Amino acid sequence: MSESKTTHFGFQTVDEDAKAGLVHGVFSNVASKYDVMNDAMSLGIHRIWKDAMMDWLAPRDGQKLLDVAGGTGDISFRFLKRAPQAHATVFDMTQGMLDAGRQRAEAEHMVDRLDWICGDAMALPFEDNSFDVYTISFGIRNVTRPEEALAEAFRVLRPGGRLMVLEFSQIPNPALQWAYDRYSFNVIPPMGKVIANDADSYQYLVESIRKFPDQETFLQMIRDAGFENAKYRNLTMGIAALHSGWKI
Repeated sequence: MSESKTTHFGFQTVDEDAKAGLVHGVFSNVASKYDVMNDAMSLGIHRIWKDAMMDWLAPRDGQKLLDVAGGTGDISFRFLKRAPQAHATVFDMTQGMLDAGRQRAEAEHMVDRLDWICGDAMALPFEDNSFDVYTISFGIRNVTRPEEALAEAFRVLRPGGRLMVLEFSQIPNPALQWAYDRYSFNVIPPMGKVIANDADSYQYLVESIRKFPDQETFLQMIRDAGFENAKYRNLTMGIAALHSGWKI
């Protein structure tokens, strides 16, 4: 009988089969306060990062976007505001996050251009060559096997389609990384306790950032999935990074 494979859940080692349920628990717990906490944790800078993502992406009318780990729709709303004749599918493993997104004011004005679907990033319920753009923002580090999510991204994109990943990353400067670590571990979980009444979930989120591959390693994972012209840009000294690739 083969041993079960393990992975990381923050700094804990867990069975691969258990990770999805644990991550689901985290985002179910924080769904109602997720957007408020994003503003508080990043001092609002996550909005600048997402706008930078849209600038590089350059949404166009007629495109079909698949926004995986799309949660409350932040990326999809931005995409549709720049391309009013486009269509977005918000895809997330946590129904509570999707429900919170549906309740946002923007959703009312975009209801005919938005779909909300719950499911697994490693087994997308879409046909091959279905989308023009695939985005995943602060989500791929929570996927049990990121390489499978990237393979699925490649599968569902049409030839000429674009992958873009926004994710926390590693600061190349050790002194700045040290200072950022002090802030992350000492400020963010207590902030989560005050705002979302949940310190543990934010402790996991801080730990999960440290376990995610650095910029060059993740760039190679994107290339290994089949994407070409792959490159990345650091945001705010490397606290976050944008990775881009094309299905050619």
